[in-house]
Amino acid sequence: MANESLKIVPACVAVGIALVIWFVIPVPAGVSANAWHLLAMFIGTIAAIIGKAMPIGALAMIAIALVAITGVTNAKPSAAIADALSGFSNSLIWLIGISIMISRGLIKTGLGARIGYYFISLFGRKTIGIGYALSISELILAPVTPSNTARGGGIMHPIMRSIAHSFGSSPEQGTSGKIGRYLALVNYHSNPITSAMFITATAPNPLVVKLIADATGAQISLSWGTWALAMLLPGLVAILLMPLVIAWIYPPEIKNTENARDFANAKLHELGAVHPNEKILLGVFGFLLFLWAGIPEMIGGAAYAVDATTAAICGLALLLLTGVLSWDDILAEKSAWDTITWFAALVMMASFLNKLGLVAWLSSSLQTGILQLGLNWVGATTLLVLVYLYSHYMFASTTAHITAMFGAFYAAGIALGAPPMAFALLLAAVSSIMMTLTHYATGTSPIIFGSGYTTLGQWWIAGLVMSVVNLLVWLIVGGIWWKLLGYW
Repeated sequence: MANESLKIVPACVAVGIALVIWFVIPVPAGVSANAWHLLAMFIGTIAAIIGKAMPIGALAMIAIALVAITGVTNAKPSAAIADALSGFSNSLIWLIGISIMISRGLIKTGLGARIGYYFISLFGRKTIGIGYALSISELILAPVTPSNTARGGGIMHPIMRSIAHSFGSSPEQGTSGKIGRYLALVNYHSNPITSAMFITATAPNPLVVKLIADATGAQISLSWGTWALAMLLPGLVAILLMPLVIAWIYPPEIKNTENARDFANAKLHELGAVHPNEKILLGVFGFLLFLWAGIPEMIGGAAYAVDATTAAICGLALLLLTGVLSWDDILAEKSAWDTITWFAALVMMASFLNKLGLVAWLSSSLQTGILQLGLNWVGATTLLVLVYLYSHYMFASTTAHITAMFGAFYAAGIALGAPPMAFALLLAAVSSIMMTLTHYATGTSPIIFGSGYTTLGQWWIAGLVMSVVNLLVWLIVGGIWWKLLGYW
């Protein structure tokens, strides 16, 4: 019986790319054979992910098997398999996986929908107010929802569609322009901004933290609190600007929406009083934010510091003890286990590419090429940022993009004279900003685009405009904010 999960053409292309790099392209001077062979497997894996040759978790297991059996990291078989499985010991991977499990409670208890309808009941007099209600709801949910797809597509999108339909705005009726197109684009473009604001707001962010630490010899190791503080001001400015920019590009036909408040209040009435499980979930979220922000350490000193992953495990344990989540809920959270699996493989391969000197060689090559252009560090790093951002047109996965390019681009920027901390934060933000560009940029985009409220051209135009706006916000507001914080 044929394997229906295997797509033959993308798989053959990925294997072909890996074989050409391994056997045809000569190993460059200064690069070891093992490093080059690992690069071949790595690029083949990325190509398979981009082409969706198989589910990403399946590709991860194949990559782990290949690293172990080829012995590219260690000739001793027992050491090779230990290296191949080493990604599973990375605490940041488990932070995201466990946080996804915890966020399941938002859907199970109805708390996520309650938050969304609550803000619409407050700000729903005008269409622009509904836009801000959707954005603020995204922002509230972001720190505890590492799956940006679940947040934007699973929680917020049904709310957005309900509001649009209540005003008779639907693709089927040809009335998207009434209000639906505007709300769909706001629904989507809130997602990249909030993803940039917290380590736990999208799954690839811990990978960014890991790559920055690797590139700087752990001299820069971004904590949850440091990331959140650094992204706070530019993120809030971007959130404030985005609904206005979308309204400028595609103004909704309906401007006054008093009925939206009535609709939201009716939905809140259907949900009834806040359930005990919702209160427990809110308490656990408060507990997690208290620990992730490093408040115990601020109050009592280093002896009271709590690791972010330890905090997440404690939060999950509390939800299990109180019955808000059951173990069957945890087992059924496929996206969490899938994320843990493929992250472990990609982090492992990226780590060994760094250990074997391949990332240093790539960054040196980038540095040499840019130096030949005669640019100063500002011009050089601007070029790196623009190439890194807009190359996402070629990627259907932020994780694949970050894994393939972040380490080398960051190392090259530092070598060219960029301030290490500020450049790390800028590239970290851009790793989420790039989600704005296309209808396949991240998991949230096909869900919202697939609802039919925008044409392909409208989506891409809005994405390009928002990428420029967000980049300018992080360059200008972020740059000033980071200067005040002493980061450069």
